[in-house]
Amino acid sequence: MKVAPKPRTAIIWTAMGAALAAALALATGLATAGDEPALVDEIALPNGFQPEGVAIGAEPVAFFGSLADGAIFRADLTTGQGAVIGAAPGTPSVGLKLDDRGRLFVSGGRAGDARVVDSRTGDVLASYRLAAEGFVNDVVLTPAGAFFTDSTNPVLYHLPIGADGALPPPDGVVRIPLVGEIEYGEGINANGIALAPDGQTLLIVQTNTGLLFTVDPATGQTARTGVVDLAGDGLLPNGDGLLVLGQTLVVVQNRANTLAVLQINRTGSQADLIDRLTDERFDVPTTVAAFDDLLYLPNARFGTEATPDTEYNAVAIARP
Repeated sequence: MKVAPKPRTAIIWTAMGAALAAALALATGLATAGDEPALVDEIALPNGFQPEGVAIGAEPVAFFGSLADGAIFRADLTTGQGAVIGAAPGTPSVGLKLDDRGRLFVSGGRAGDARVVDSRTGDVLASYRLAAEGFVNDVVLTPAGAFFTDSTNPVLYHLPIGADGALPPPDGVVRIPLVGEIEYGEGINANGIALAPDGQTLLIVQTNTGLLFTVDPATGQTARTGVVDLAGDGLLPNGDGLLVLGQTLVVVQNRANTLAVLQINRTGSQADLIDRLTDERFDVPTTVAAFDDLLYLPNARFGTEATPDTEYNAVAIARP
């Protein structure tokens, strides 16, 4: 049996309908994408706040720690608005990291301690005494737990975290002496810390020497990373916060108002300095965290007199 052909007008209308449907689908998709709120590129922090650390998780929310009194400021990256969560401890909040359970791991600077804070309420979930004298500067989270640097004592502090997320007891801190090629001297030594692309090796930057090191977290063995750059010295002076994005390492050079961008191998033992980024809004940025296609940095404004009325902010630039 033969099937009668469709009238030409029916063919035309069918084609027009398909085209219209495709156009509507495209328009709907664009509208959906366009409905995503834009991210702000500047966040006003409270006057007198003295920011240092920043942490961002899976949501467009950033957390900033205060050197002045340890307050933690929670900011919405789509509006720039925010507020302090919980009560300030009266001691510094320096490096910050956020885990997938909504817990902030906070290094306590000259107080020699660390805290774990509920990022929703600001409640302190656990406190740890790490050093009687020292400066607990930065923190990184790994599958094995949290590791903290000390800028005056050659040691890493490890908080082992259970597979179920259980935090260690107050006496569960593991102290790992740093040995090998790193040599502590006057000033700020080990500062920023990050996890290398292999997921096992730690990376630390030494602020006073501008050197980058790998660290075996099991033994504390350190080795200098070979950094290749056009200047030929392989140094990262004023190195502060570190951020690893794939096999790209971003190093904040605070007083230089610069970000060094390096390509590193999986263990972080070799690196090529490929770019240096700056922005006219930088005013001694210290640490860096990423969300979407932006990098957020708090301006610590070291060298500016810190008063209750001193203004502070955080700024964002495009990620490399």
